Amino acid sequence: MLTLNQSFSRVTFLLCLFFLLTGNQRAALSNDTAVVDVWIGTSSAKPSKGIYHCSLDTATGKLTESELVAEINGPGFLALHPNGNVLYAVGKLNGTPSVVAYRIEQGAKLALLNSLPIGDGDAAHVSVDSKGKMLLTAQYGSGSTAAFSLNQDGSLKERTALMKHEGGSQIVANRQARPHAHWTGFSPDEQFAFVPDLGLDKVVIYKVDTDTGTLSPHGFGQAPLGGGPRHMKFHNNGKWIYVLNELDLSVTVFDYDAERGTMMPKQTIPTVSKSLLAKELFKSSSEIRVHPSGKFVYAANRGHDTITAMSVDPATGELSVIELENIRGATPRNFNIDPTGKWVVAAGQDSHTLACFAIEQGTGELTYNQSIVRTPAPICVLFGNK
Repeated sequence: MLTLNQSFSRVTFLLCLFFLLTGNQRAALSNDTAVVDVWIGTSSAKPSKGIYHCSLDTATGKLTESELVAEINGPGFLALHPNGNVLYAVGKLNGTPSVVAYRIEQGAKLALLNSLPIGDGDAAHVSVDSKGKMLLTAQYGSGSTAAFSLNQDGSLKERTALMKHEGGSQIVANRQARPHAHWTGFSPDEQFAFVPDLGLDKVVIYKVDTDTGTLSPHGFGQAPLGGGPRHMKFHNNGKWIYVLNELDLSVTVFDYDAERGTMMPKQTIPTVSKSLLAKELFKSSSEIRVHPSGKFVYAANRGHDTITAMSVDPATGELSVIELENIRGATPRNFNIDPTGKWVVAAGQDSHTLACFAIEQGTGELTYNQSIVRTPAPICVLFGNK
């Protein structure tokens, strides 16, 4: 016969075993249904009020309904500090074109850290280096690149550079009479910064000092004349650059020399054939992404309202089109690939939608998974850290 102490010990053991087993089950379930934050930058068009947030279940590809998390006018592009705790936006705060830093709090809430005026009009893009020392913005209207230094907590310290682009290729009327800086980013070793300029038909290259947050002119990469370079991405191996040309809906592949900080074009491929664009009143490329595997590149086509999937030649980095997938919305201003590489989330600016697509890992093809949510005028999709 068991004593009272023996009975109590046995019950305690069984309870501990139960919680251990169910805890493991919960952990396994959590790993199978990992949820990532989706931060959404929007245009100033109504009914948008600022930055929105939803979540993506990476097991199912299902999106939650989006909600407003920060009021700001036209926070078009967003960037995340490498610590994952600070979100940056470019937009108008109290009527002033600014770069704004927010602290990400529990429950996906945003608290304003601080802001600084850009000092040269509205910015079209923002990026941060991998150590959280330096931030870059591109001003489309004024044709300039601005640099800012950051404090250790991720807040903005000061504007450290304003580089004015000069000239214009004059190929496409009304679009290339003057500079239009459109994107900013760093080389893999962060020795150089790159700024595609739609008005110049060039990717402007700067030498970077992340410790001081300063830039110095270094050179440029030549895009196709009349192409209008908009956004670009490095391949995972750091040897190739993919530049998306907005005006002629094409991608130019460059070989990159990391030691010299130079880029040499070797292939330009249309994202949509001219025959398919013949009936479109408006046609314009918007965003380009490289799959985490390095096997595929994707580009969005406004007007045609599709995403082009392309395969990467592993020996040369050159591209070939796999398919065109309809985004189930209107005007894909932006899209992104989630951290697992399993899903694409496409932003329909004029349909006010976010739609999710599964990526077939072997072929790179996209399949609509019937997850679509409403979001006012989305023009930037940014995933949080897993």
